[in-house]
Amino acid sequence: MKRNIKKVAVIGSGIMGSGIACHFANIGVEVLLLDIVPRELTEVEQKKGLTLESKAVRNRLVNDHLTHALKSKPSPIYHQSFANRITTGNTTDDMAKIADVDWIIEVVVERLDIKKLVFEQIEKYRKSGTLITSNTSGIPIQFMSEGRSEDFQKHFCGTHFFNPARYLKLFEIIPGPQTSTEVLDFLNGYGEKFLGKTSVVAKDTPAFIGNRIGIFGIQSLFHQVKEMGLTVEEVDKLTGPVIGRPKSATFRTVDVVGLDTLVHVANGIYENCPKDESHELFKLPEFVNKMMENQWLGSKSGQGFYKKEGKEILALDLDTLEYRTSKKASFATLELTKTIDKPIDRFKVLVKGKDKAGDFYRKNFASMFQYCSNRIPEITEDFYKIDDAMKAGFGWENGPFEIWDAIGVEKGIELMKAEGYSPAAWVNEMVTSGNTSFYSVKDGATHFYSINNKKVEKIPGQDAFIILNNIRDNKKVWNNSDSIITDLGDGIINLEFTSKMNSIGAGVLQGINKAIDMAEKDYNGLVIGNQGTNFSVGANLGMIFMMAVEQEYDELNMAIKMFQDTMMRCRYSAIPVIAAPHGMTLGGGCELTMHADRAVAAAETYIGLVEFGVGVIPGGGGSKEMALRASDLFRKNDVELNVLQEYFLTVGMAKVATSAYEGFDTGVLQKGRDIVVVNKDRQIATAKQVALQMADQGYTQAPRRNDIKVLGKQALGMFLVGTDQMEAGKYISEHDKKIANKLAYVMAGGNLSEATLVSEQYLLDLEREAFLSLTGERKSLERIQHMLTKGKPLRN
Repeated sequence: MKRNIKKVAVIGSGIMGSGIACHFANIGVEVLLLDIVPRELTEVEQKKGLTLESKAVRNRLVNDHLTHALKSKPSPIYHQSFANRITTGNTTDDMAKIADVDWIIEVVVERLDIKKLVFEQIEKYRKSGTLITSNTSGIPIQFMSEGRSEDFQKHFCGTHFFNPARYLKLFEIIPGPQTSTEVLDFLNGYGEKFLGKTSVVAKDTPAFIGNRIGIFGIQSLFHQVKEMGLTVEEVDKLTGPVIGRPKSATFRTVDVVGLDTLVHVANGIYENCPKDESHELFKLPEFVNKMMENQWLGSKSGQGFYKKEGKEILALDLDTLEYRTSKKASFATLELTKTIDKPIDRFKVLVKGKDKAGDFYRKNFASMFQYCSNRIPEITEDFYKIDDAMKAGFGWENGPFEIWDAIGVEKGIELMKAEGYSPAAWVNEMVTSGNTSFYSVKDGATHFYSINNKKVEKIPGQDAFIILNNIRDNKKVWNNSDSIITDLGDGIINLEFTSKMNSIGAGVLQGINKAIDMAEKDYNGLVIGNQGTNFSVGANLGMIFMMAVEQEYDELNMAIKMFQDTMMRCRYSAIPVIAAPHGMTLGGGCELTMHADRAVAAAETYIGLVEFGVGVIPGGGGSKEMALRASDLFRKNDVELNVLQEYFLTVGMAKVATSAYEGFDTGVLQKGRDIVVVNKDRQIATAKQVALQMADQGYTQAPRRNDIKVLGKQALGMFLVGTDQMEAGKYISEHDKKIANKLAYVMAGGNLSEATLVSEQYLLDLEREAFLSLTGERKSLERIQHMLTKGKPLRN
C-alpha cells in the first residue's frame, strides 16, 4: 500500500524525543510532541497562583524540554523557523489527537512496564493502519506488543534513532513477532530517502547491532587499557582520526555520551547474553564501578575520564583514580602512517608495528574480527549491516569487515590465531570456496559474500546512489595531483578535489578549467562534488602566505586573477555546472558554490565566506557576488542601503550557516535556484539529474552582467561611519576596521559620486586590489600564519 507521512506523534519529550521531533520537522513533517503532566508546580508557578488545572502548566514539561533542545549546540534543527512545525501537548489532554497522525513514535523512559502502559493508552485512540514504533535502545520488541491487537502488532516494530537524531545516520529497524513485511520495507525506504539515514534491519537481540558491537569495542578497550598499561590519552590517540574514528575517540566519546548510558547498555548485554563467548568482557572493570560510585559520569557531571580545570585539561589515571595533567601521546608506528592520506590504507601498516601501538592494534582487531564474525547470524544475516551500523551510528569511517578486507582476509585470520582468536566457521568456508575478500566492486556497485547463499551478491539499495569510489577506477577520464574527472554517464562528468582538506590551489583550478573544457567539447554538463568529509575548506592559504611573505605580488595577483577567472568560467560556461557542497564549504569552496549554475547542497552543509578570520576579504569573486546579489534585491522605493548592509555584515562577520537551510538566510544559497538533499549519499546522483535536466531543457550560456547597481559614496560613507563606531566601542580591532573598510570600498563600488551600474569585472578588479593590499599587511599575515599553524582564527 502507498503510505504518506504527513504528521507524526512523538510520545516522550526528553533529549531523544525532542531530537526526533526536530528531525521530522527538519524534513517538513508536522509533529505532535507529547509528554506526561508535571507532578508538581515550580516555585514561579506557585507564586503566580497557578495550579495543575492550567493547560500551560500541564504542558510545561514538554515545552521546557523542546526549548532546551532548540537552544542546545549543535542544534537539532536545520532552521529555527522549522520549530513551528512542532505542536506540543500532554498525554492527559491531547492523546486523542494521535488519531490524526500517520506514525506514532514512543520515546519514554526505558522501562517495559511504563512502555506497556503508554501502548495501552495509544491503542485507545490510534486509528487502524497507523504505524507505531518504539525508540528503545535495548528492550526486546517482542515483549512490548504483548496483549495488543492484531492490527497494532502488525504495524508495530522498533525504530532506534541514535542520539543526536539529526547528526547520527544510523536508523535501526527491529521487527516484532507479527510486524508485516510491508511496514519493514516502508520504514527501510523512508529512513533512507526522507530521513537521510542509513537504514539497517536488525534482529530482536540485546542492544541490536550498533550498540552490541560498539559497546563490545569500548568494553574491550576498558580491559585492554589495564592489561597493556596504556593511559586514557594513549588509547584516544590510537582510536581516533588515525584509524578513521571521530576526534573524540574512545574516552572522550564516553564522557560526551555519559558513562551511565554506556554502563546501562553494557549491563543489559551482560545480563541478557549469557551464551556470548565474550560474556565476561561485558562485566564492568573496577575503575568504571568506582567512577559510577563517584558520579564521574563525564560532561554531564563536570568530570569523567577527563576534567577541565580553568584552561587545563586533566586526565584520569586509571590506577590511582586521581586526575593529572594530560600528556601528549606518541607512537613510532603512527609516525609511519603520516604520509598515508586515507585511514583504510593505514591498517596494513598499523598491524605490523613493532611498538606498543602495533601490539594494541593486533590485539584489538583480532578480538573485534572474532566477535563480529561470531555475531552472524545471531544479530543479522549479513555482515555488511554490521559495517553500516558502525559507520552510521559510531562515526567510523570503515566498518570491521572493511578493515579486515584492508588488512587481507587471510592475513587477518593469521593475526587472530597469533593472538589466540579464531574466526567464525563461515569465514573459513568463504576463503576455502575461493572468495578472498568480503567485498568487491562490479559495474559501479558494491557486492558482498552472502553467507546464506554462499555466493557474491549485490548489496541492495544502491540504485539511487552514485558511489565515486566504485566507479573512479574504470570511469576516470583525467586527473592531476589535486583533482579527478570521472564520467558519471549520460553525458555528465564529475570533478572531485583530492588536495589536502580539498583546499583550492593551482591543481584544483587546473582541474576545474579542464573539466569545463571537456564538458563543453564532449559532454552535456559538469558536477563538482566529492564524497569526502568536507566539500572544501577554501583557498590554499599556505600558497598565499608564501607568496605574500616573499612579496611576490605579481605572482599572487596572477593567482587571484586565475581564481576569479575560473569562478567566472563556472558561471559563464556553455554547459550547466552544478556544485554539490556538503560539510565544511568555506571561503573559496563557498565562492565556487555561489558561481555554479545551481547548488545541490547536502542538508549538513556548513557554508560561509570566512576570509575575515584570516585577515583578508573574499578574493575569488565572493565580495563581488555579494554586491551583485544585494543589487538584484533592490526594489523601487526600498531603502537600498539596508539590503547592502545585510550582505556586507554577512561577509564582515564571517557568518557560517550551520545547515544548508541557514545558507538561504545568509544569501550564499538562493531559493528557486539551489536545492537541498537530506541524504548525502544521494547528492551526486541528484546533482547529475539536475545537470541532465538543465541540459535537456536547452541550456544557454548566460550573458555577462553589466547591470550591477552600486551605491558609491552613499554606501561607503555609511559603512565607514559604522566601522568607526564599532572600533570606538571596542567591538572590533584597528585591523578589523581596516579589513572592513576594504570590503566596504568593494561592495560600494568604490568612491563613485552616485549610484551607478557597473560590470562584474569592475567589481572583481576592486576585489582583487583590496585582497592584494591586505596580504601586504603584517597583521593579516599573522592571522594567516596562526590559522595555518593553530587551525583557528587570531584576533589582533
